Amino acid sequence: MDGICYIVGSRPPGEIALARGRAALVIAADGGLRHLEAQGLTADLIVGDFDSLGRVPEGDNILRHPVEKDDTDMLLAVRTGLDRGYRVFVLYGGLGGRLDHTYANLQVLNFLASRGASGRLLGEGMAAAAVSGGSALCFGPEHRGVVSVFCPGPDAEGVCLEGLYYPLSNAVLTSSFPLGVSNQFTGRPARISVERGTLLVMWEESAASVVSRL
Repeated sequence: MDGICYIVGSRPPGEIALARGRAALVIAADGGLRHLEAQGLTADLIVGDFDSLGRVPEGDNILRHPVEKDDTDMLLAVRTGLDRGYRVFVLYGGLGGRLDHTYANLQVLNFLASRGASGRLLGEGMAAAAVSGGSALCFGPEHRGVVSVFCPGPDAEGVCLEGLYYPLSNAVLTSSFPLGVSNQFTGRPARISVERGTLLVMWEESAASVVSRL
């Protein structure tokens, strides 16, 4: 499906940007409904246990789940989007606040990558994405600022960082040493790729700019 699934979580998301001219599914993950309403946006679906929202909304677009569950509300929303055929995801309201929740949302990016989908976690002037073995993340020369690359699990092999201030070629990144932190864009096209394993990439960019390039 050539569309984008937007999911809004409970943390303040900043301005919620939606791509024009693309099919879209907008999902509020629990308290994310409050942020959508505040910006005059409508949720197609509302998913969660609603402990963050503090009330159970009414309507035929509600997917309510029990509080005692394995999946976070964000992951429940992602599964819902996948079930409806979406393969490109933009996640708002998942950064900041409790560190464990932020980390859980970074794991959701890995979950998407492991299923052949792509995700962008946006907020606080930052973006994050996961890159799985055999794929790459490319940036244009307009990008500026800091970009960091981490290995979140088993060793990432065949890592190449091209066009960045600190390049790497056929390197190995591990989960126990932050070799890829605080790299920089250089005003040239950049490419981050990995042959085996997964990379978690974080960089400075506004949500509107990220969405415009999807």
